[in-house]
Amino acid sequence: MPVSTAEFKPGLTIELDGQVYQIVSSEHYKPGKGQAVVRTKLRDVRTGNVYDKTFRAGEKVETAHVSRKKMQFLYSDGASYYFMDNNTYDQVELSEDQVGDQALWLREGEDVDVTMYEDEVLGVEAAHTVIRKVEKTDPGVRGDTATGGTKPAVVEGGATVQVPLFVNEGESIKIDTRTGAYLQRA
Repeated sequence: MPVSTAEFKPGLTIELDGQVYQIVSSEHYKPGKGQAVVRTKLRDVRTGNVYDKTFRAGEKVETAHVSRKKMQFLYSDGASYYFMDNNTYDQVELSEDQVGDQALWLREGEDVDVTMYEDEVLGVEAAHTVIRKVEKTDPGVRGDTATGGTKPAVVEGGATVQVPLFVNEGESIKIDTRTGAYLQRA
């Protein structure tokens, strides 16, 4: 189904030259002379690369019907990641490339969104916030909390997160998986 550049918004998936892109940002621009244009940043959903592309105002492009399916992460054997469809109980094996950076946020038994386009798996998206236990961090020094500083902490799954100085090993914290930022103690 064609969509006009006036309807571009972040998150919309479009198809250009046989490739599927997700719009990261779009901005309408009207130069002093000439026709108005729409400047966009597009992320290739297969590779994750971001491209700048300019469209003429009013130009139409095809939308790509990308579906998301809830699946449970079962386990990883190092090279592959295994997921189970919650409805049909079918298992899907994904490579490290398909999972990408989201591997840091996967924990056995948790649900994730698997993104698909025409029966081709494009990637995995963990929950936007997760609760993880701090496995390793330097101990906080008494009195350091007033400065509002941060320190690195390694959490379950191997991700390194900047946390406030008062967070100690063994505590559970809430993390935003989109940015990798500490949100609060859990």
